[in-house]
Amino acid sequence: MKRINYLFILTVLLFAACKKDPAAGIQSHERAIEAVSLSDGLVQVGPAVVDRPNATVTVRVLLQAGTTFNAVKPTIQTSYKSSVTPASGQVVDFAANSNRAKYTVTSETGEAREWTVIIQPFTEALLGTFTIQDYTLYGGTGPQYGGGSVLNMASKSVWPANGPASEYDNTLTFTYTGITADGNTQGDVVNAAGADGAYADFTYIKNPVTDVNGKYRVIPKGTGKWLHNYANNTITFTFTDGTTKVCTFDGAGTSDLGNGLKKTITDNAFTFAIAGADDYGNIYSDYDKIVKRPYKLWIDVKKQ
Repeated sequence: MKRINYLFILTVLLFAACKKDPAAGIQSHERAIEAVSLSDGLVQVGPAVVDRPNATVTVRVLLQAGTTFNAVKPTIQTSYKSSVTPASGQVVDFAANSNRAKYTVTSETGEAREWTVIIQPFTEALLGTFTIQDYTLYGGTGPQYGGGSVLNMASKSVWPANGPASEYDNTLTFTYTGITADGNTQGDVVNAAGADGAYADFTYIKNPVTDVNGKYRVIPKGTGKWLHNYANNTITFTFTDGTTKVCTFDGAGTSDLGNGLKKTITDNAFTFAIAGADDYGNIYSDYDKIVKRPYKLWIDVKKQ
Protein backbone atom coordinates (compact mmCIF):
# COMPACT_ATOMS: atom_id res chain seq x y z
CA MET A 1 0.00 0.00 0.00
CA LYS A 2 2.79 2.40 0.92
CA ARG A 3 4.61 1.53 -2.32
CA ILE A 4 1.52 2.45 -4.36
CA ASN A 5 1.25 5.81 -2.58
CA TYR A 6 4.92 6.56 -3.24
CA LEU A 7 4.50 5.74 -6.93
CA PHE A 8 1.42 7.97 -7.14
CA ILE A 9 3.22 10.94 -5.55
CA LEU A 10 6.24 10.44 -7.83
CA THR A 11 3.99 10.42 -10.89
CA VAL A 12 2.28 13.66 -9.84
CA LEU A 13 5.62 15.37 -9.25
CA LEU A 14 6.98 14.27 -12.63
CA PHE A 15 3.82 15.48 -14.37
CA ALA A 16 4.06 18.86 -12.65
CA ALA A 17 7.72 19.19 -13.57
CA CYS A 18 6.95 18.55 -17.23
CA LYS A 19 3.97 20.94 -17.36
CA LYS A 20 4.81 24.17 -19.23
CA ASP A 21 4.02 27.71 -18.05
CA PRO A 22 1.24 28.85 -20.43
CA ALA A 23 2.61 32.43 -20.27
CA ALA A 24 6.18 31.40 -21.02
CA GLY A 25 7.55 33.22 -24.07
CA ILE A 26 4.56 35.58 -24.32
CA GLN A 27 5.40 39.27 -24.07
CA SER A 28 2.98 41.97 -22.95
CA HIS A 29 1.79 44.64 -25.38
CA GLU A 30 0.13 46.66 -22.58
CA ARG A 31 1.23 50.30 -22.42
CA ALA A 32 -1.28 52.06 -20.20
CA ILE A 33 -1.30 54.26 -17.12
CA GLU A 34 -3.50 52.57 -14.55
CA ALA A 35 -3.29 55.01 -11.62
CA VAL A 36 -1.71 58.28 -10.56
CA SER A 37 -1.29 59.58 -7.03
CA LEU A 38 0.17 62.82 -5.70
CA SER A 39 1.84 63.74 -2.41
CA ASP A 40 4.33 66.36 -1.16
CA GLY A 41 1.67 68.64 0.26
CA LEU A 42 -0.82 68.32 -2.60
CA VAL A 43 -4.25 67.12 -1.48
CA GLN A 44 -5.70 64.77 -4.08
CA VAL A 45 -9.51 64.67 -4.15
CA GLY A 46 -10.59 61.12 -5.02
CA PRO A 47 -8.79 58.62 -7.23
CA ALA A 48 -7.41 59.66 -10.60
CA VAL A 49 -9.83 59.23 -13.51
CA VAL A 50 -8.22 57.10 -16.23
CA ASP A 51 -9.61 57.50 -19.76
CA ARG A 52 -7.97 54.69 -21.72
CA PRO A 53 -9.53 55.45 -25.14
CA ASN A 54 -8.24 59.03 -25.04
CA ALA A 55 -5.04 58.23 -23.12
CA THR A 56 -5.66 60.82 -20.43
CA VAL A 57 -5.58 60.73 -16.64
CA THR A 58 -7.26 63.49 -14.63
CA VAL A 59 -6.27 64.16 -11.03
CA ARG A 60 -8.30 66.60 -8.91
CA VAL A 61 -6.25 68.60 -6.41
CA LEU A 62 -7.65 70.76 -3.64
CA LEU A 63 -6.57 74.39 -3.98
CA GLN A 64 -5.29 75.82 -0.72
CA ALA A 65 -3.10 78.78 0.18
CA GLY A 66 0.33 78.21 -1.35
CA THR A 67 -0.72 75.36 -3.69
CA THR A 68 1.47 75.31 -6.82
CA PHE A 69 2.00 72.81 -9.64
CA ASN A 70 5.52 73.69 -10.80
CA ALA A 71 7.30 70.86 -8.95
CA VAL A 72 4.97 67.86 -8.82
CA LYS A 73 6.23 64.32 -8.16
CA PRO A 74 3.46 61.99 -9.39
CA THR A 75 3.53 58.31 -8.57
CA ILE A 76 2.64 56.59 -11.85
CA GLN A 77 1.35 53.02 -11.90
CA THR A 78 1.59 51.43 -15.35
CA SER A 79 0.48 48.15 -16.87
CA TYR A 80 2.27 44.81 -16.54
CA LYS A 81 5.99 44.92 -17.43
CA SER A 82 5.78 48.39 -19.00
CA SER A 83 7.94 51.43 -18.29
CA VAL A 84 7.13 55.14 -18.18
CA THR A 85 8.99 58.34 -19.10
CA PRO A 86 9.34 60.64 -17.19
CA ALA A 87 9.82 58.07 -14.47
CA SER A 88 7.39 57.62 -11.62
CA GLY A 89 8.36 60.02 -8.82
CA GLN A 90 10.32 62.35 -11.08
CA VAL A 91 9.67 66.08 -10.57
CA VAL A 92 7.56 67.56 -13.37
CA ASP A 93 6.54 71.18 -13.96
CA PHE A 94 2.82 70.96 -14.68
CA ALA A 95 2.32 74.73 -14.38
CA ALA A 96 4.44 75.29 -17.50
CA ASN A 97 1.80 73.65 -19.72
CA SER A 98 -1.65 74.55 -18.36
CA ASN A 99 -1.44 71.90 -15.60
CA ARG A 100 -0.75 69.11 -18.09
CA ALA A 101 2.22 66.81 -18.66
CA LYS A 102 3.02 64.23 -21.32
CA TYR A 103 4.10 60.71 -20.35
CA THR A 104 5.23 57.90 -22.64
CA VAL A 105 4.43 54.34 -21.60
CA THR A 106 6.42 51.61 -23.34
CA SER A 107 5.29 47.99 -23.32
CA GLU A 108 7.48 44.95 -22.80
CA THR A 109 7.48 44.50 -26.59
CA GLY A 110 8.79 48.02 -27.15
CA GLU A 111 5.53 49.61 -28.35
CA ALA A 112 4.94 53.12 -27.01
CA ARG A 113 1.85 55.22 -26.29
CA GLU A 114 1.73 58.85 -25.21
CA TRP A 115 -0.49 59.77 -22.27
CA THR A 116 -1.54 63.14 -20.89
CA VAL A 117 -1.80 63.58 -17.12
CA ILE A 118 -4.02 66.51 -16.21
CA ILE A 119 -4.10 68.23 -12.82
CA GLN A 120 -7.56 69.69 -12.29
CA PRO A 121 -7.55 72.37 -9.57
CA PHE A 122 -10.46 71.83 -7.21
CA THR A 123 -11.97 74.45 -4.92
CA GLU A 124 -13.99 73.31 -1.91
CA ALA A 125 -16.97 75.66 -2.03
CA LEU A 126 -17.61 75.30 1.70
CA LEU A 127 -14.33 76.75 2.89
CA GLY A 128 -14.66 80.20 4.38
CA THR A 129 -17.22 82.14 6.39
CA PHE A 130 -20.91 82.53 5.60
CA THR A 131 -23.59 84.70 7.17
CA ILE A 132 -27.04 83.20 7.76
CA GLN A 133 -29.65 85.11 5.77
CA ASP A 134 -32.89 83.24 6.27
CA TYR A 135 -34.66 80.07 7.38
CA THR A 136 -37.19 79.09 4.71
CA LEU A 137 -39.62 76.19 5.07
CA TYR A 138 -41.79 74.32 2.60
CA GLY A 139 -44.55 72.43 4.34
CA GLY A 140 -48.23 71.63 4.58
CA THR A 141 -50.57 68.68 4.18
CA GLY A 142 -52.21 68.40 0.76
CA PRO A 143 -50.30 70.98 -1.28
CA GLN A 144 -52.45 69.94 -4.25
CA TYR A 145 -55.45 71.26 -2.27
CA GLY A 146 -53.72 74.50 -1.34
CA GLY A 147 -52.43 73.23 1.99
CA GLY A 148 -48.77 73.79 1.20
CA SER A 149 -46.76 76.98 1.37
CA VAL A 150 -43.21 78.35 1.35
CA LEU A 151 -42.71 80.54 4.38
CA ASN A 152 -40.05 82.58 6.13
CA MET A 153 -39.91 80.86 9.51
CA ALA A 154 -38.99 84.03 11.41
CA SER A 155 -42.08 85.78 10.06
CA LYS A 156 -44.36 83.48 12.06
CA SER A 157 -45.27 84.50 15.61
CA VAL A 158 -45.14 80.91 16.84
CA TRP A 159 -41.64 80.99 18.38
CA PRO A 160 -40.14 82.16 21.66
CA ALA A 161 -38.22 85.46 21.75
CA ASN A 162 -35.07 83.72 20.54
CA GLY A 163 -36.68 82.04 17.55
CA PRO A 164 -35.15 81.56 14.07
CA ALA A 165 -34.47 85.30 13.64
CA SER A 166 -31.92 85.18 16.46
CA GLU A 167 -29.55 83.31 14.10
CA TYR A 168 -29.75 85.85 11.28
CA ASP A 169 -26.61 87.48 12.69
CA ASN A 170 -24.78 84.16 13.09
CA THR A 171 -21.76 83.14 11.01
CA LEU A 172 -20.77 79.69 9.80
CA THR A 173 -17.02 79.19 9.34
CA PHE A 174 -15.78 76.07 7.53
CA THR A 175 -12.17 74.93 7.76
CA TYR A 176 -10.50 71.95 6.10
CA THR A 177 -8.90 69.21 8.21
CA GLY A 178 -8.35 66.34 5.79
CA ILE A 179 -9.63 63.99 3.16
CA THR A 180 -11.13 60.51 3.54
CA ALA A 181 -9.80 57.36 1.89
CA ASP A 182 -12.52 57.62 -0.76
CA GLY A 183 -11.64 61.21 -1.60
CA ASN A 184 -14.23 63.21 0.34
CA THR A 185 -13.20 66.45 2.05
CA GLN A 186 -13.93 67.03 5.71
CA GLY A 187 -13.32 69.60 8.40
CA ASP A 188 -14.66 71.68 11.26
CA VAL A 189 -17.58 74.08 11.27
CA VAL A 190 -18.07 76.87 13.80
CA ASN A 191 -21.60 78.23 14.16
CA ALA A 192 -20.85 81.49 15.98
CA ALA A 193 -23.64 83.46 17.61
CA GLY A 194 -23.85 87.09 16.53
CA ALA A 195 -24.09 90.25 18.61
CA ASP A 196 -27.14 88.96 20.48
CA GLY A 197 -25.17 85.89 21.63
CA ALA A 198 -28.21 83.73 20.92
CA TYR A 199 -29.06 80.54 19.07
CA ALA A 200 -32.57 79.75 17.91
CA ASP A 201 -34.93 77.82 20.16
CA PHE A 202 -37.21 75.89 17.80
CA THR A 203 -40.14 75.43 20.16
CA TYR A 204 -43.61 75.93 18.72
CA ILE A 205 -45.25 77.96 21.49
CA LYS A 206 -48.83 78.06 20.24
CA ASN A 207 -51.35 75.44 21.29
CA PRO A 208 -50.27 72.68 21.36
CA VAL A 209 -46.78 73.68 22.51
CA THR A 210 -44.30 71.40 20.69
CA ASP A 211 -40.52 71.15 20.82
CA VAL A 212 -39.33 70.80 17.22
CA ASN A 213 -35.64 71.43 17.82
CA GLY A 214 -35.05 67.86 16.68
CA LYS A 215 -36.35 68.82 13.24
CA TYR A 216 -34.79 72.25 12.81
CA ARG A 217 -31.52 72.20 14.79
CA VAL A 218 -29.72 70.91 11.71
CA ILE A 219 -26.41 72.78 12.04
CA PRO A 220 -24.56 72.34 15.35
CA LYS A 221 -24.37 75.19 17.83
CA GLY A 222 -20.75 76.17 18.43
CA THR A 223 -18.39 73.63 16.90
CA GLY A 224 -19.19 70.56 14.82
CA LYS A 225 -17.80 68.51 11.94
CA TRP A 226 -18.64 68.45 8.24
CA LEU A 227 -18.02 65.97 5.44
CA HIS A 228 -18.60 66.64 1.74
CA ASN A 229 -19.55 63.50 -0.17
CA TYR A 230 -18.94 64.16 -3.87
CA ALA A 231 -20.60 60.97 -5.10
CA ASN A 232 -24.06 62.15 -4.03
CA ASN A 233 -23.29 65.86 -3.44
CA THR A 234 -24.26 65.82 0.22
CA ILE A 235 -22.93 67.58 3.30
CA THR A 236 -23.07 65.70 6.59
CA PHE A 237 -22.95 67.72 9.80
CA THR A 238 -21.84 65.80 12.89
CA PHE A 239 -22.78 67.16 16.32
CA THR A 240 -20.66 66.78 19.47
CA ASP A 241 -22.93 63.95 20.64
CA GLY A 242 -22.29 62.02 17.42
CA THR A 243 -25.67 62.66 15.81
CA THR A 244 -25.73 63.73 12.18
CA LYS A 245 -27.81 65.78 9.77
CA VAL A 246 -27.49 65.48 5.99
CA CYS A 247 -28.18 68.16 3.40
CA THR A 248 -27.17 69.43 -0.01
CA PHE A 249 -25.27 72.66 -0.61
CA ASP A 250 -27.06 74.44 -3.42
CA GLY A 251 -26.20 77.45 -5.51
CA ALA A 252 -28.31 80.31 -6.82
CA GLY A 253 -31.45 79.36 -8.70
CA THR A 254 -35.16 78.72 -8.47
CA SER A 255 -36.73 75.34 -7.64
CA ASP A 256 -40.24 74.51 -8.82
CA LEU A 257 -41.95 72.69 -5.95
CA GLY A 258 -45.21 72.07 -7.79
CA ASN A 259 -48.72 73.41 -7.18
CA GLY A 260 -47.56 76.92 -7.98
CA LEU A 261 -44.90 76.96 -5.24
CA LYS A 262 -41.27 77.94 -5.81
CA LYS A 263 -38.13 78.54 -3.80
CA THR A 264 -35.45 80.97 -4.99
CA ILE A 265 -31.89 80.80 -3.66
CA THR A 266 -30.08 84.12 -4.07
CA ASP A 267 -26.54 83.01 -3.15
CA ASN A 268 -26.27 79.57 -1.50
CA ALA A 269 -28.38 77.43 0.78
CA PHE A 270 -28.05 74.31 2.89
CA THR A 271 -31.12 72.27 1.94
CA PHE A 272 -32.48 69.66 4.36
CA ALA A 273 -35.30 67.15 3.90
CA ILE A 274 -37.52 67.33 7.00
CA ALA A 275 -39.64 64.37 8.09
CA GLY A 276 -43.37 64.80 8.68
CA ALA A 277 -46.76 63.15 8.25
CA ASP A 278 -50.00 64.40 6.70
CA ASP A 279 -52.52 65.82 9.16
CA TYR A 280 -55.73 66.75 7.36
CA GLY A 281 -57.30 67.67 10.70
CA ASN A 282 -54.95 70.67 10.89
CA ILE A 283 -54.60 71.44 7.17
CA TYR A 284 -53.90 75.10 6.27
CA SER A 285 -52.57 75.89 9.76
CA ASP A 286 -49.07 76.96 10.81
CA TYR A 287 -49.07 73.99 13.17
CA ASP A 288 -49.55 71.63 10.22
CA LYS A 289 -46.85 73.28 8.08
CA ILE A 290 -44.23 73.64 10.80
CA VAL A 291 -44.86 70.78 13.22
CA LYS A 292 -46.79 68.04 11.43
CA ARG A 293 -46.02 68.15 7.70
CA PRO A 294 -42.78 69.97 6.86
CA TYR A 295 -41.03 68.82 3.69
CA LYS A 296 -37.91 70.85 3.19
CA LEU A 297 -35.83 73.46 5.01
CA TRP A 298 -33.43 75.90 3.40
CA ILE A 299 -30.85 77.80 5.43
CA ASP A 300 -29.92 80.60 3.07
CA VAL A 301 -26.34 81.82 3.46
CA LYS A 302 -24.01 84.33 1.87
CA LYS A 303 -20.24 84.03 1.73
CA GLN A 304 -18.32 86.91 3.28
